Amino acid sequence: MSLGKRIYQYRTENSMSQGDLAERLGVSRQSISKWETGRAMPDSSIMLELCDILKITVNDLLSGE
Repeated sequence: MSLGKRIYQYRTENSMSQGDLAERLGVSRQSISKWETGRAMPDSSIMLELCDILKITVNDLLSGE
């Protein structure tokens, strides 16, 4: 499973919209959409915050384990 699909999966498991996640991270909704479709990657500087919001570890996000 791709990184974008994992972001989508964990976001929806947490009942969050793209807008909700974007607001909490301080990025645009379009950025979340690009991550989920694989057109862009989240900046490494927000990975820990992204994982904290999604209630997962960085390993969960990057490898799906």
